[in-house]
Amino acid sequence: MTNRVHKSSLRRARPMGVGPWLSIRVELVEGRGDRYWPRPGRLFAAAMNHSYAQLATAIDDAFARWDRSHLHEFELADGTRIGTPGPDMDDDVLDESRKRLSNLQASQQFIYVFDFGDDWTHLCTVVEAGIDPREVLGVVPNAPLPYSVGEISRINTGGLGLKRTMRLLDG
Repeated sequence: MTNRVHKSSLRRARPMGVGPWLSIRVELVEGRGDRYWPRPGRLFAAAMNHSYAQLATAIDDAFARWDRSHLHEFELADGTRIGTPGPDMDDDVLDESRKRLSNLQASQQFIYVFDFGDDWTHLCTVVEAGIDPREVLGVVPNAPLPYSVGEISRINTGGLGLKRTMRLLDG
C-alpha cells in the first residue's frame, strides 16, 4: 500500500484563526509640553479583531508606562473618540474594550493620548494591511505586539513593502 498525499494539503494555507493583520507605526509626538524629533516609535502587528483596549495596553507596555491609572483615548480622523467610558470621560467616547481595529485601513492615521495631564500624544499610522504575523513575528500573538523599535519616523519605504524594509533595517 502506498502513502498518498492529497494535493490540496500541500498548499500553504493560512494559519487557523488568523484573520487580516495590520502593521501600525506609533510615534511619540509630544508630552509634558515638549515636541520630540526625531520621534521615538514602534511598529506593531495587530489583528483587525483586536480591540483598541488591547492596542492601548501594547502601546503603554512598549513605551514603558508603569502607571496605568491615567486616562487615555484614541481619536480617529473623523473625530470618533475611543477610550474607557466612565464618570471622567465624555458620553460620546466609545468603549475601547468593545471597539475593534476592523475599521482601520492602510495609510489611515489616528491619535493616541495617554495621561491627559502630561498629554503623551502619539501619531498612529496604519503602514500596511494584510501582513502575516507568522512571517513578521514568528508567532500569532493574542494581542498587538511591537516588532520594531527605535527612530522609525525617518523610514520611507518608497514602495518597498514592509518585509523588504524590515530586512534593510536589520542590516
